[in-house]
Amino acid sequence: MNIRRVVTGHDANGKSVFASDEEVPGLAFEVLPGWRFFDVWGADETPTFPDAGEKPEAGTYFPGVGGFRFSFSVIPPESTPPAEGIDEAAAMKEVNAALPGMMDHLEPDGMHTTDTVDMEVIISGEVSLILDDGEEKVLRAGDTVVQNGTRHVWRVRGDEPCLMAVFMFGANRAGA
Repeated sequence: MNIRRVVTGHDANGKSVFASDEEVPGLAFEVLPGWRFFDVWGADETPTFPDAGEKPEAGTYFPGVGGFRFSFSVIPPESTPPAEGIDEAAAMKEVNAALPGMMDHLEPDGMHTTDTVDMEVIISGEVSLILDDGEEKVLRAGDTVVQNGTRHVWRVRGDEPCLMAVFMFGANRAGA
């Protein structure tokens, strides 16, 4: 699968220009069989225009307050065999280097909570979104989700992976 990123920006006179047109590499990890992550765009602060269209800095996988992320995720079927015979410490180090902070939020069963508002669009496949009380919704291509800092996990019950577009915005949690 290929994800193409076309970026616009501004020249020295403030005129619109195409700043780049490139393929976004998919990140895959031994310790997460079948998962793929495509880091399209993100920043840790509000953008300023005019700009040259270069990709901003985004220090961690999940954005802090004022930050945002745009990515795609491929979620594999539950039937995907777990990784075996790998150096787990080295594998986790690789994930943490490429997606800083992501694994810190994951519980052993995949449940996680972040201080973000997440907007997801199912592009293809089917996925179940399960909340911390066990309630579950099945989502299909064209369905959308707005998550407001909720504890959740994704599960693909069928045989085909799910492709999801993800937009995350750092948020304040009440009482924090």
